[in-house]
Amino acid sequence: MTASTAAGPVAAASPARTGPRFAVVGNPENRRVSLFADAVRAAGLPAPRVVAWADVLRARGADFAADEFVRVDSPGENPEVDRLLRGASDPTRVEGSARWYTGFTAALRTLRGGIPLADPDDLAALFDKRACHAVLDSAGVPVPDSPTSGPQGARVHGWDDVRALMREHRMPRLFVKPAHGSSASGVLAVETAGGGRIRATTSVETGPDGALHNSLRVRRYHDERDVARIVDVLAPDGLHLERWVPKASQAGRTADLRVVVVAGRATHAVVRTSRGPLTNLHLGGSRGDLDGVRRAVTAAGARWSDVLDVCERAASCFPRTLCVGVDLLPAVDWRR
Repeated sequence: MTASTAAGPVAAASPARTGPRFAVVGNPENRRVSLFADAVRAAGLPAPRVVAWADVLRARGADFAADEFVRVDSPGENPEVDRLLRGASDPTRVEGSARWYTGFTAALRTLRGGIPLADPDDLAALFDKRACHAVLDSAGVPVPDSPTSGPQGARVHGWDDVRALMREHRMPRLFVKPAHGSSASGVLAVETAGGGRIRATTSVETGPDGALHNSLRVRRYHDERDVARIVDVLAPDGLHLERWVPKASQAGRTADLRVVVVAGRATHAVVRTSRGPLTNLHLGGSRGDLDGVRRAVTAAGARWSDVLDVCERAASCFPRTLCVGVDLLPAVDWRR
């Protein structure tokens, strides 16, 4: 039905759309926050209320209405937030991940009210590789062997401990990871061979003062003294060791998958390929062919549904968190 004025017909006012209200805790300038807001508006809902991480940290909390769904977004890529969490003035520094973890998990518990889409206890485990590995392993989700997994796992105080665990667990090739790192920050893919030969592949760059910095260029260290210095600097923040499991390949490149599980169902998957052991896209990795992966899995006698089932089982270990990202490592035969 329309009304009419001297200027012509005018549509009658539509009733305001109703539906869920969202709030997002994030860095307002971040692309993830912007994309989420765009998606909410595209669904015909009111734009989400954005609560800045910097404000949460300075005010030591934030309050939400009882009917607001609260999404927690990454606090990364903001120098001021990084300084508040890690106490570092240089956002490229690798050190300080333990302090970051303590600050981040404490801040999660100062978000009051609302309907949280992520649970603080779940996130505390998801952001500690040792704890997360133990949770998955106890649930029967396949994970690489690790001597540092869980509260009873070995604690690594430096390179000498890494060497001892490599011998004890017969791991000549392994990944050394900061317990609370992300985006491959501080990760070393370590290979050893006879005659004392060693190679560590990493994005870590050592500054003239010995400080460690993240770099977009992957480099290799062949001198054990250099590797030891990096590990010794990272160790106070906590380290997690994992056996290096050879990955499948696509078009001659190492391949793995990042799978997003929402409300218990695997909904999105990205193939990541690389010429080296680190497949992160920001470190030079490339998106692979997902249809090609499905074909390879089927040709190997496995089922794509089984691949997704592994990811859904992993996400189910964190039932109070709506959305979980799972890194899936396909073994060389594409069957496991």
